[in-house]
Amino acid sequence: MEIQTYIHSIRRAVDFVRTRAPKARPEIGVILGSGLSKASPALSGAEVIPYSQIPGFPRTTVAGHEGKLTLGTVGRTGVAVMQGRFHYYEGHSMESIALPIRMLEYMGLKTLLITSAVGSMQLRVKPGQIVVIKDHMNFMGRNPLRAFHEEEFGDMFPDMNGAYDPALRKKAVQACRRYKIPVSEGVYTAVGGPSYETPAEVRAFQRLGGDVVGMSVVPEVVVARQMGVRVLALSWVANMASGLTKESLTHAEVLSMGESNSKRLRMILDDLLKTC
Repeated sequence: MEIQTYIHSIRRAVDFVRTRAPKARPEIGVILGSGLSKASPALSGAEVIPYSQIPGFPRTTVAGHEGKLTLGTVGRTGVAVMQGRFHYYEGHSMESIALPIRMLEYMGLKTLLITSAVGSMQLRVKPGQIVVIKDHMNFMGRNPLRAFHEEEFGDMFPDMNGAYDPALRKKAVQACRRYKIPVSEGVYTAVGGPSYETPAEVRAFQRLGGDVVGMSVVPEVVVARQMGVRVLALSWVANMASGLTKESLTHAEVLSMGESNSKRLRMILDDLLKTC
């Protein structure tokens, strides 16, 4: 896809969403990960738009990702909630994964709250725990900014130092402690998937400083930071990574645990939406 065609796709998506929700001015965006549809915060004046209706939007193909955009407000702040995300392993291009983030930034996005399921590579970080991401390592093999630069997107070489906003991280940790939810901060290791990691890969990632591993988050963070959007990433630990226990890994178990963690994540998100 040529860059001008891509920009046209973003603007078409913006125009369509504004037609369906003319009052929407989303300053805060929320992306809900696997099994977290019930973590969606309550919005006033909500307008729900299926992804399938938005021009240029990819299609979700993964169980546990509903595929709809909800726009509304919390107090006087406009909020957009993406229930379901797009993954590189589904066959989506990086620019397609980036498109919804760029669309929301064109509509006024200033802050992005990302949630995801992860595997823990540290025995001290147990399933069910929340990990506030403080940094990442990208082993996906691709960067969402590659070959798709335009001045209106931001710098071609954005600085990724402090990509995960320190002030937002502090608020997230405080919210978890307020609700007595086990929490830690850690480094997210991004892989392409969709197969789970081998024990040898997990050992290598541990030695490089990784705490948790997942198959999303990083493309969205890189794009958001290029456009000057503040980012917070909250990951919930669905399982221990390969080689740390004798248990096998299944996506069904991830969805089941996501269901049980949705209530806790919703409490955290509700807190953050009031203070971001």
